Amino acid sequence: MKRAGVLMLAAVPVVLAATAYGSSSTAHDDPRPGAPSAATQRRAPEGLAAPAMKNLAQELVASAENSTLDWHSAYAYIQDIGDGQGYTAGIIGFCTGTHDLLVLVEHYTAAHPDNGLARYLPALRKIDGTDSHEGLDPGFPAAWRAEAKVPAFQAAQDAERDRIYFDPAVSAAKRDGLGPLGQFIYYDAIVFHGPGTDGFYGIRERATRRAEPPAEGGSEEAYLSAFLDVRRATMRAEHPGIDTTRIDTAQRKFLEEGNLELRTPLVWKVYGETYKVP
Repeated sequence: MKRAGVLMLAAVPVVLAATAYGSSSTAHDDPRPGAPSAATQRRAPEGLAAPAMKNLAQELVASAENSTLDWHSAYAYIQDIGDGQGYTAGIIGFCTGTHDLLVLVEHYTAAHPDNGLARYLPALRKIDGTDSHEGLDPGFPAAWRAEAKVPAFQAAQDAERDRIYFDPAVSAAKRDGLGPLGQFIYYDAIVFHGPGTDGFYGIRERATRRAEPPAEGGSEEAYLSAFLDVRRATMRAEHPGIDTTRIDTAQRKFLEEGNLELRTPLVWKVYGETYKVP
């Protein structure tokens, strides 16, 4: 399954600030209420943004979005999966019905006017926010796959992924005092639901009503458990009967194992398939 939430870029402030973590190996717990624990202070400042961790995060997302760990192969992915969002494409499931695919092609065309997708911009603007293929068929999927071989378009997908999803999710997680697992849990949620009050930010707000995040003195495990509960319920409410194994047998599994640092090796299941990262 792909993201189901509608992307509303103009309505959502992008969170750029990040909590800085100390790196001293001699950190001690601060007795003040709400102060970060010694374990939190010892975390590397990069968290999920460290290159190896970011690659791991993309492998985890790809297992749910594309049923593979080879996330680089997803640059060329394009399919209408019947979720009401039109074509879903690329490494993060950009959709013709959720505005982000249009923004990607617009930004790419501004830098590379002669690309093979530029001629579809009028159609993409016309159908934005709908599941229509009007003006796209039959050539758009083939044009996407062809353009996905171009390094500049791969870089454009990476940039939009970071700008819309990865960077805001990791920044928000650090502000909440969350380590790599929590940062990934936020990232996967924003990928699937999109930002906005009816997406990731709404889920986070409801989760904070159930448990305080670590930055406010709460338990990291308890807060992440509450977040996953709210997110799972949101998925079920939006799509009754939806497969929620990307939570149940992946993220929840890591949480129950106490793997807040998202250390490898990892073993998880999505849609009944087992994945392993040594």
